[in-house]
Amino acid sequence: MTIEVRPARGFADMRTMVGPKKPTSNVCWCLSHRLDSKLNQSLVGPERAAYVEKLVRRKVAPGVLAYDGDEVVGWAAVAPRSELPFARSRKIPHVDDLPVWSLWCVKVRPGHRGQGIAPQLITGAVDYARSEGAPAVEGYPADNRGEKVDLTMAYVGTRAMFEAAGFTHAADTDAVSGGFPRVVMRLDLR
Repeated sequence: MTIEVRPARGFADMRTMVGPKKPTSNVCWCLSHRLDSKLNQSLVGPERAAYVEKLVRRKVAPGVLAYDGDEVVGWAAVAPRSELPFARSRKIPHVDDLPVWSLWCVKVRPGHRGQGIAPQLITGAVDYARSEGAPAVEGYPADNRGEKVDLTMAYVGTRAMFEAAGFTHAADTDAVSGGFPRVVMRLDLR
């Protein structure tokens, strides 16, 4: 299996990875950490899809998609922290004033998990951020210390996943995911 990770430019592939089975559902679409809570809650059903469709047409892609041939198999959200609610977070601290990019969601489709795609998504997200001039990338994964993470909360990744990709622990947070503390992991690109 050869996985290719590239900027998310196709709405159909985004819908496959983060869209609901029922178009009128009010599920994440990977917008929960991209938008402030007021805007996030105001987008209902098809409005969420329309918002994501606009995101994939922007100059800077909303993240990266992984492909096995022509089939989309994974997604990672990455963007400048300054554009995200993380910029104002009281639970996830700023390490310094560096204009970092945030990597906050890693998702692999069922049937493709356990094949090493998540690490490739992290690397692909870092490569994309680097190509857009990011001086560093931060992730905010669960520090689960090897314990099993509930799949519904696994999208934040684990500390071990980020360490394997070369990230180092930069700070503790007051945030929790799936009952585990989240940490700030950073990879300097300078």
